[in-house]
Amino acid sequence: MKVLLAGGAGYIGSHTALTLTEAGHEVIIVDNYDNSCEEAILRVEELVGKKIKHYEADVKDTVTLDKIFKENDIDCVIHFAGLKAVGESVVKPIEYYRNNIDTTLSLLETMRANDVHNFVFSSSATVYGAENDSPLYETMKKGTCTNPYGWTKWMMEQILTDAAHADDKLSVVLLRYFNPIGAHESGRIGEDPTGIPNNLMPYVTQTAVGIRDHLTIFGGDYDTPDGTCQRDYIHVMDLADGHVKAVEYAATRKGVDIINLGTGTPYSVLDIVHAFEKANNLKLKYEIGPRRAGDLAVCYSNADKAKEVLGWEAKRNLEDMCRDSWNWQKNNPNGYKK
Repeated sequence: MKVLLAGGAGYIGSHTALTLTEAGHEVIIVDNYDNSCEEAILRVEELVGKKIKHYEADVKDTVTLDKIFKENDIDCVIHFAGLKAVGESVVKPIEYYRNNIDTTLSLLETMRANDVHNFVFSSSATVYGAENDSPLYETMKKGTCTNPYGWTKWMMEQILTDAAHADDKLSVVLLRYFNPIGAHESGRIGEDPTGIPNNLMPYVTQTAVGIRDHLTIFGGDYDTPDGTCQRDYIHVMDLADGHVKAVEYAATRKGVDIINLGTGTPYSVLDIVHAFEKANNLKLKYEIGPRRAGDLAVCYSNADKAKEVLGWEAKRNLEDMCRDSWNWQKNNPNGYKK
């Protein structure tokens, strides 16, 4: 199939571009490089040994988007094109609502105009909110989000659900991610956050490589075995494999389906720190700081549905995640910048 990756030059998008290409699909990437860069695509090309068609364009630009659809005879869209920094979303809520919701509407409108019916959405476990206890099941009601970023995911899921209810030809798969970490085992592509990282692992790797003096762990007094927050960490390559399965699944059905992508196993922040030290034979300097507003003590998935419906389950373990994260960072201390 020909698969359009909106925001395909980003962390998850670039790894998915690689796995889709290796699975025999044709990938077309559209990205404005707002929080990504073309170098990631060039390295994916290097790894797969072939060119990947890509356009520098804003997904909100429906004129350009329509031209891209008409040039490429798209079969399926994966929507990665969103601003994603939780803290920044609190400071810039208007920008987040405008960008994330507009990209979704632009894609849906362009798909409808070009008779494209398969849509895979990059959603998030944040839509479960604080009201639901882990493990989190797809059948649970969505909860109350704690920041504008989370609300954009919540709203985009609703928009896509309403669109599918109104159009019986539309197939929508909502993939609720948990906590992606890791990198391709080659060390050629990985997570390269712009500015202050939003996730734990870049803080860990940047501390290990000397960019940061130490790692601050937000809160050591949660009701967990070691007092630090527990999350469901999943290797980005497992997550990318899940997208291949989702694209193929979307083509066989109509309507809306919600699927968690996680391991179903919670690990604490300190578990990650110690696993990283052990996997890479090094020591990290860290300190326990105050809690961060909006953090839940525990959040992890039930991933049974992904296995039943997609035939997918996470294969890589915590050691793999930590080793591959460090392999990326030590070989690219400044990310994709030369």
